[in-house]
Amino acid sequence: MKLFSMLLPATEAGAGTGARRRGHLTEVALIGIAAIWGLTFVMVQDAIALIPPMAFLGYRFTSAGLVVALVFGRGLRRLSWSGWRAGALMSVWLTAGYITQTLGLARTTASNAGFITGLFVVLTPVFGAVLLGQRAGAPAWAAAGASTVGLFLLSGAGKDVSLIGDGLVVLTACSFALHILATDRAVERYDVGSLLGVQLLGCGVFCLAVAGLSGDLEVPRAAPVWSALAVTSLLATALGFFVQTYAQRHAPPARTALILASEPAFAGLFAFLLNGETLTIAGWIGALLIMTAIVAVELIPYLRTRGPLPEG
Repeated sequence: MKLFSMLLPATEAGAGTGARRRGHLTEVALIGIAAIWGLTFVMVQDAIALIPPMAFLGYRFTSAGLVVALVFGRGLRRLSWSGWRAGALMSVWLTAGYITQTLGLARTTASNAGFITGLFVVLTPVFGAVLLGQRAGAPAWAAAGASTVGLFLLSGAGKDVSLIGDGLVVLTACSFALHILATDRAVERYDVGSLLGVQLLGCGVFCLAVAGLSGDLEVPRAAPVWSALAVTSLLATALGFFVQTYAQRHAPPARTALILASEPAFAGLFAFLLNGETLTIAGWIGALLIMTAIVAVELIPYLRTRGPLPEG
């Protein structure tokens, strides 16, 4: 079942207009998901102080995967072996990204990790061009560069350096970029919900296994852990990755990566609203750069195809 196809039908006569409208709405949905992901920074920060991070990741992705499996069970049963392999590849990159990020955060500063993780914005079109022969237009490259500078400023431009920690987070950025590209190829051939279930369950089971082998598998007990699991599993993970996966039918991977790069800006906003944290001047400039880049990548193609906006 294609949920967004049901919500956003297009008649044959207006297929072009419907496709453009669907593309705009799915990109708006991506921005909404980025906001939810930004909110989870505050919730997860409280949760992992009460439960080992790998156990939290395992519960988060396994529960989200089970929810998706219940909704798209028929599609999972019908998914071909090649579809399972595609979902498994997506799961590999997703899992690698979260594990290396978690390990890297233990060895470097949060600001360094935030900036380096944001490099997936630049790496996505680079990998797409090198590995898949894709082309990224000048506006996408310019916007990616601006958002990269914005991410650096927003993260605080930390001066502490850890080669091991920063190296691990570089692998995170590479993994997330490859995950976006793998998703972009897979959704052309296979059911979105089925792919989502495979990758989430794969990530969750692997994280639980790692937590169990390392002796970090604990049963959640504290209320903040349960509330964080509910929000991250249902909204941030199950709904979030479904929107990301489906949206890539209508938005190029470079644009998807760029929109999702607004997550740090939302994280800063919710940290201010919920925890009273404030941004430096550089941080505000960084947030403005990210939002400007997102508006530019949305507006420039529209102006090129429709001409200047009418005056008056």
